[in-house]
Amino acid sequence: MKNQLQEAVKGNITPEMEQVAADEGVSAEYVREETAAGRIIIARGRFNDKKVVGIGKGLRTKINASIGTSSDVCDVEHEKRKAMVAEREGADTLMELSAAGDLDEIRREVLSVSSLPVGNVPLYQAFCETIRKHRDPSKLDPEFLFELIERQCEDGIGFMAIHCGINLFTIERMEKQGYRYGGLCSKGGTLMIQWMMKNNRENPLYEHFDRVCDILKKYDTVLSLGNGIRAGAIHDSLDRAQMAELILNCELAETGRKQGCQTMVEGPGHVPLDEIEANIILQKKMSGDAPYYMLGPLPTDIGAGWDHITAAIGAAQSSMYGADLICYITPAEHLALPNEEDVAIGVKAARLAAHIGDVVKLKGRADKRDKQISKDRRDFKWNRQFENMLFPEDARAVLESRKSVSDKGCSMCGELCALKNAEVTLNRFLEGDKLNS
Repeated sequence: MKNQLQEAVKGNITPEMEQVAADEGVSAEYVREETAAGRIIIARGRFNDKKVVGIGKGLRTKINASIGTSSDVCDVEHEKRKAMVAEREGADTLMELSAAGDLDEIRREVLSVSSLPVGNVPLYQAFCETIRKHRDPSKLDPEFLFELIERQCEDGIGFMAIHCGINLFTIERMEKQGYRYGGLCSKGGTLMIQWMMKNNRENPLYEHFDRVCDILKKYDTVLSLGNGIRAGAIHDSLDRAQMAELILNCELAETGRKQGCQTMVEGPGHVPLDEIEANIILQKKMSGDAPYYMLGPLPTDIGAGWDHITAAIGAAQSSMYGADLICYITPAEHLALPNEEDVAIGVKAARLAAHIGDVVKLKGRADKRDKQISKDRRDFKWNRQFENMLFPEDARAVLESRKSVSDKGCSMCGELCALKNAEVTLNRFLEGDKLNS
């Protein structure tokens, strides 16, 4: 299996780079150059000619959908259906985050039904199995953790969120700053901090970072540097603990690239609107413009039940300012394990938000459909409009269920439709415009 970063550094354009270039409307040489520099990563579904996804500078903002069991709801068939819904609705990547059941079986079953690059968090399985065996997460054997990372890579995981940036220094920052409004919200990060404090030892994923990179680069699995001390409340955004981990993750991203491992950095979390741009600027400058994977972000803490909208507002801003991959948020966030409908809604909201940001970030490329649909809306070309909509089936269903008596307009304005009543004047204007040109 070819390592995309190493091939790019050698000057070789791989079929995967060509596919990314074709999907994005850029040159294959551009993709190769940016991959070699670590500003683009290429994630893949690992078997049977699965999907190739480019994430990074100059590319469309991508969307991740997360699924997975919990100790309260554990149904592998349900998770497989959610994976298929996420792909059907247009997610670019999938994270399998199960924390209950036969985790090897669940992972392999999800991989079998998805063509998307599938990511995971190795610490989940490591701690779940340690707790089952010893009833104590502090009994985690680091050697088992590294063996597990390799087993998951062998199964076909395309990218891994690994919490390497939690170390004794970052924990000390958290202790010294004192109170935190949202506490800790990362399951894997919290358990690793507990392990370190109970054993009075350094995080093995940080201490043996070269070993992490060696395993992942062997399988060309992308290293996503996990955000284990991310803010779980907007009033914790940019606090010292979070920033200490971000600094370290950016440094590790550079180290990982030098070792031949594709890397990206994960970000928060809960971020007020006026700090989103600053967060992205800091990450990009400190990491050498490594791809940034934003979790949400949520710019308020009171939107439970509608947090897919909360996150869409944060995601649009994040996309505009340079985030490269957005993890969706569903209506169930903070309340329950998402169901299939939640997954569909979450993917759609995140896709729309990412496009809104791309209209600015990739002006002249991402907004072509917007320009065309505006003309077709003006000219009542309904079928052409549907071709350029993000969600044509949803739009057509609304139109057909509440159809206007008019052949042209919709039932919103009826006979007072501005476009219809201005049509004669508009046609004269357009004719004059053609003559003048």
